[in-house]
Amino acid sequence: MLLGALEAGGTKMVLAIGNENGEILEQTSIPTETPDITLPKIIDYFKDKDIKALGIGSFGPIDLDRNSKTYGYITSTPKLAWVNCDIVGTLTKHLGVPVGFDTDVNGSALGEATWGSTKGVDSSIYITIGTGVGVGVYQNGKLLHGMLHPEAGHVLLSRHPEDSFTGACPYHSNCFEGLAAGPAIEKRWGKKAYELAPDHKAWELEAYYIAQALVGYIFTLSPHRIVLGGGVMHQTHLFPMIREQVITLINGYLKTPLLEDIDNYIVPAALNDDQGIMGCIKLALMELEEK
Repeated sequence: MLLGALEAGGTKMVLAIGNENGEILEQTSIPTETPDITLPKIIDYFKDKDIKALGIGSFGPIDLDRNSKTYGYITSTPKLAWVNCDIVGTLTKHLGVPVGFDTDVNGSALGEATWGSTKGVDSSIYITIGTGVGVGVYQNGKLLHGMLHPEAGHVLLSRHPEDSFTGACPYHSNCFEGLAAGPAIEKRWGKKAYELAPDHKAWELEAYYIAQALVGYIFTLSPHRIVLGGGVMHQTHLFPMIREQVITLINGYLKTPLLEDIDNYIVPAALNDDQGIMGCIKLALMELEEK
């Protein structure tokens, strides 16, 4: 059975055909331009592929409330051309198949939970740290929604005592994304993450902020495993630093076997950066089964 997958990012759209086993049979990408340019290209790609359903993991914010008149819309996004874009309605109309819809990072969380490092784990968190910071939450076999969807990349953090950087987020001076995403690293140090040596001071600050956010998620969501992905986390020397900081910040308050085995509790993504598109395949399958 053929399923369509669309990972709708702010810079590019990744389009793929897969099957119910999570296998990616073909994949391509196109630039994210305006909806009137980009959506027809997406429709042209999928319309003759005989897909039975389409899954979309999208940049946001998006409306996931099926009772809302704007369900399936990209809503108050900073990408102004896409504000109030009915992406689900448009693709449903032109492709004539069920369309599953969620945030891009929830899609990645679902991909890892279905085929990756959190397969068989009851509750998990996937965090992408790259151009921005996004958090997908998987609990009891479902992706977490609520009033909207998790925007945990904007949790507010305490500044490192040696950090005078004002932050890179236009909304908050001290949120996770504004202090630790790729643009924050580049703005603070004048170099991209991959250009900094492993012993650079940047990584002490980065580990401190990532760990601080993780401790907040551990205390509030109590996940069985945490996955860290995205371009910044390609700097694998960060993992032991983050794990050490998490233990330091928890300060003995929680004592569980999972934290005692922290190397297997805070882990890298396991799907070779395909977790997002594989999650979209699963979204398509879930929507087809629901219909």
